[in-house]
Amino acid sequence: MDRQRFPASRLALFSTMQIAGWGTLFLLFALGNGRYTNARVLLSFILVFGSGWLLTSTWHRIFKSWRWNRHGNDWRLPAVALLVLAPLQTASSELATYIFAPQMADAGRTERIPMELAFWSIVMLGWTICYMAALALRRAALLEAEALRLEVLAKDAELRALQSQVNPHFFFNSLNSVRALMYENTDNAANMIDQLATLMRYTLMSTFSDCVPLQQELDAVRAYLGIEKIRFEERLRTHFDIDTGMAQVTIPPMTLQTLVENAVKYGVERRTDGSEIRVTAHQSGGNAVIEVCNQGTLLANTGSTQVGMANARKRLELAKGGQSSLGLSERDGWVRATISFPLSS
Repeated sequence: MDRQRFPASRLALFSTMQIAGWGTLFLLFALGNGRYTNARVLLSFILVFGSGWLLTSTWHRIFKSWRWNRHGNDWRLPAVALLVLAPLQTASSELATYIFAPQMADAGRTERIPMELAFWSIVMLGWTICYMAALALRRAALLEAEALRLEVLAKDAELRALQSQVNPHFFFNSLNSVRALMYENTDNAANMIDQLATLMRYTLMSTFSDCVPLQQELDAVRAYLGIEKIRFEERLRTHFDIDTGMAQVTIPPMTLQTLVENAVKYGVERRTDGSEIRVTAHQSGGNAVIEVCNQGTLLANTGSTQVGMANARKRLELAKGGQSSLGLSERDGWVRATISFPLSS
């Protein structure tokens, strides 16, 4: 439907500009003749400017049928304007003079025809230059639209590639947890497999989305922490503080999950007394701020963390724009991973 509508709109615009341009020229000639204008003169003007409209419209159709508009500006356009359109329009003007003012047909022809030819050469050349400029602008707009489309496709492909790197890492960790638990408590292992199935379903569904509501991500995080709670028992403590209205804020899928995984791995797993993991979400100065905290210290040279954080940071930037951020900090015995992005994004 849209592809059919655009050519029709361009044709309507061309016809409107044609009528406006030749109509304005007609009015200028009519007003310029002043008291010499009568019915026969007006009829001659109608014939002259009507033929100009017909010539340029026909040339426009020929130009499109030959597909000259698919390439850059062509020297053949001004050549046709000077060598074909101008002489034909001059002949039309002479014909109108012969029909409506026969007494003037022979008078001063030697001087009149060169002047008319020069005038119509200027008019047709001006029309052609305007036409070429309009084509150039349209071509530039099409190229810009195509560049934007390719940029979006590239962004989407990069986002999918980064997301595909997250999922195997996550499931590998989860399967390790199931394996460790199977030798200790089969009931808990079965419960963990159920939780893992829930996470797999969410992951598969979110693969087709650039962003998901925070509530869906929180549900996946709770399922993951449920798995880890079976393994770590009292060493893993959780606390969620989600402000009203934040549940519907969208984030790239598995972003919060990545931060919680790091908190478990470097907070709970490495401490004999475990750690509390706090997940908070609130608004601040027009930004959404989501934070994952764990007790511990910020370790240097943790390659796995750096890769995971870089991946999450890149996906956040692709989905939410350059004003988004994801940073790690340590304060008062807590390691904080903080996501921030404009709520309008």
